[in-house]
This record gives sequence, structure tokens and C-alpha cells, in this order.
Amino acid sequence: MRRRDTVGMFGGLLLALVLFAGAARAAEDPVALVRKTSDRVLADVTAHKKELEKDPSGIYRLVQGTVLPYFDFHFMTRSAVGRYWRSASEAQREDLTRQFQELLVRTYATALLNYSGQPIKYPPVRILPGDTRVKIPTLIETGSGGPPIPIDYRLYLTDAGWKVYDVTVNGASLVTSYRSSFASEVRRGGVDGLIQTLAAHNKKSSG
Repeated sequence: MRRRDTVGMFGGLLLALVLFAGAARAAEDPVALVRKTSDRVLADVTAHKKELEKDPSGIYRLVQGTVLPYFDFHFMTRSAVGRYWRSASEAQREDLTRQFQELLVRTYATALLNYSGQPIKYPPVRILPGDTRVKIPTLIETGSGGPPIPIDYRLYLTDAGWKVYDVTVNGASLVTSYRSSFASEVRRGGVDGLIQTLAAHNKKSSG
């Protein structure tokens, strides 16, 4: 994947994904969930900033323990791979999901390490009784005098609670933006080629 890809584009902006950490329950209003958990998680990051800068592996553990349960990485990977998902074997699908999940986790972790107390605003959102798909808007202040960055989360309701299936930053979808680079990799080297590229990127990032 080219390094002007979505990791670079979203890496500094996705810190707010941790807003969905916490005990997500099906009966809980997703907006209330965002507001309640954001302060707790981001305050925790701020309080341990020095320790995390010395030992970045701690931020990966934080993300693994708080973010993963509330994202549908299988759905996100299937959407990002697009039409090539249909021709992938079950083993390839599992490998794709595992590698894509690791890529996103490292992106989120890096963004969290760069968090420096930017205020988060919550525009009003109307959720009707019985809604099973919602969009939760947030605004991240840049601290540079520029306009805030709009980050929207799309969630759907499952038996296990609300799950995030896409994120948009300034109107650009995370899933859609990966789709182009993934398609290019599949055309060059097939599904296995995409898996190898993701695995190589993740290995380099972990080194």
C-alpha cells in the first residue's frame, strides 16, 4: 500500500475512537455511551502520558482491551475488501480480518499517544425509538485556531450491544478509503498478496 494511504490520512485523527470503550449495552443510548466513556478513557491516557511515552506497548494494551470489543472488524474488513471478499476462502477471510484489525489497532494507538487534551464536542443527534443504525457526530478541536475536525461514527445494534462499523473524518469514510488501496493490491498479487502486504506492514510497525 502506498504510504499516502489512509493510515497517514487518519492516523492523527482517530484518537476519538476510544469514545466507544466501556460496557456497551444494547439498552444504552449510544450518545450517552460516547459522552460517559470518553472522559474516563482520555483522562486515563492523559494521566499516564509520561509512562506511555516511555513504554508505547502500554497504549496497545489499552486499545486492545477497550476498543476491540466494540468494533465489528469482520464487517469493516469485508466492506473494505469489497467484491474480492466473495472469492476469498474462509481462511483468507480470517487472515484479512486479523491483519486489518491489527493495522487499525496500531493506527488508533498512535493517535492516542499523540492526544494532548483537545476538546471534544457533541453536536445534537436525534435517535428514534427502534433505530438499529445510528450516526454519532463528534467535533475534535485542533488547538491551532482552525475549524474543528468532524468525526462521525456509524453503529448498528447487535445482540451484544452497539458496534461501530465505519468512521468518517471530514466526510471521508475509513472503510471506503481503504477499499481503493486494497483493490490495487488484490489486482497485483491476489488476495494472498493483500494479506502479505498487510502482514509486512504490521510487522514493520511492531518493530
